[in-house]
Amino acid sequence: MESAAKPGARTDLPSLRASELIAIGHAGVANNQIYTPIKIVRRLDRMNRRNPKVDFFFSKAKRWQEQVRKLRTIILDCGLTEELKWGKPCYRFQQSNVVLIHGFKDYCALLFMKGALLKDAKGILIQQTENVQAARQIRFTSVREIVKMEPVLKAYIKEAIEIEKAGLEVNYKKTSEFKVPEEFQNKLHATPALRTAFDALTPGRQRGYLLYFSGAKQSKTRVSRIEKCISQILKGKGIE
Repeated sequence: MESAAKPGARTDLPSLRASELIAIGHAGVANNQIYTPIKIVRRLDRMNRRNPKVDFFFSKAKRWQEQVRKLRTIILDCGLTEELKWGKPCYRFQQSNVVLIHGFKDYCALLFMKGALLKDAKGILIQQTENVQAARQIRFTSVREIVKMEPVLKAYIKEAIEIEKAGLEVNYKKTSEFKVPEEFQNKLHATPALRTAFDALTPGRQRGYLLYFSGAKQSKTRVSRIEKCISQILKGKGIE
């Protein structure tokens, strides 16, 4: 059964077959499927919300292409604005980042920016590392599981939107509560200018560096990250 149309949505449109939609410029529809007025309105709404600047991400994806395209459709159905942030499709409510799509070797995922505030009724949110305070992932490896979870995903996205409407914020730990990697501590002791510059950074920038350094599992990787960031710290800039 079709759900009710949104207030103001047109319901006087005729039902169309996929071939007819393709003929009027709507590519990518399912073959032989009947598109009722409500489906047509929803499809047009999604297309209007798509940002052409983000299209390349979905066309160039060598892995998880079908999966991320389906995730895009689900998110756009929730009325968020599509933008490109950090090279990834990011979806915003007004001026706030709500969720983004990203892919890795073993999975693709939705990343909720304030996932720590979600109720997570289904127990599906993942904290990437112990140092990640706000963001939470939902991971996928197949289109089938995304389709099966679509109602749940939309519910989580709508809850995330309500969090933004309510102006809720994650209660971040203070910078002093973060563990300073031994490699960075040694560098601070050996380089007074670096210590001075780091202490002069804003708490947010300090946390960003500490999280970045701590995120490396191997000591040699932590050392490499520290060396690459020294010039930025000395310039008083945050991590890029």
